[in-house]
Amino acid sequence: MDDTGAPERIREYAEQAVAYVQRALGVKLEYDSDTLPVMDHYLRTVPTNRAVDGDDDGGADEAKPAIANEQTAAVQLVLATAGAYFGEVVRRRNGGRWELSEAQADWRVVLPTGLNFSPIGFVASAIAQSDLDDLDSELDAPARMQPHVKQALDRMGEVTVEEYYSLCGRLDTLEHIHQVLVAVAAQMMGDMGEEDAGQADEEAAVVEPVADEPSGGVN
Repeated sequence: MDDTGAPERIREYAEQAVAYVQRALGVKLEYDSDTLPVMDHYLRTVPTNRAVDGDDDGGADEAKPAIANEQTAAVQLVLATAGAYFGEVVRRRNGGRWELSEAQADWRVVLPTGLNFSPIGFVASAIAQSDLDDLDSELDAPARMQPHVKQALDRMGEVTVEEYYSLCGRLDTLEHIHQVLVAVAAQMMGDMGEEDAGQADEEAAVVEPVADEPSGGVN
């Protein structure tokens, strides 16, 4: 799938990401899984501010990376461009559409099964190596598909934190869940077809025969 299904703004941001990575690392991204590890490597070079939750006496609890709050213009640009690029990788491989809003953090890619996600949220969590309170880094799906998503996620094997938050790991998960939902949707359609056929048989069985109607094949 090419870029014709992407909004112009997304195409421009994605191409900016390609240019930034090529300038920084000397490798051109190809909107595929083979070069996606290069994007992961690039995101690991993005600095994060450390927001530390501490007690009044100066004692510190776990340090958490802050990406969205008080982020620099440079980090904002990385989130937007890398998010557009990753969203395009997913969309071009699996189909689907972009849903844009005024706030970039609310941009979503929706796959044909209804599975959807925030590319910018995924990029932010890849940089932070953590879930963030102010950006969505979770998968979402239509209500009737959510139990199947949860079940499929529960069945997936454990991975390292780095792999879990990497864009490569996210792509693997997205495509696996998408294929699960494709199969579920096909099963639902099959079940509906069987129900319709059964209902038609029942309706045909209660139709009273017409006494004067000839029997036999229709010529």
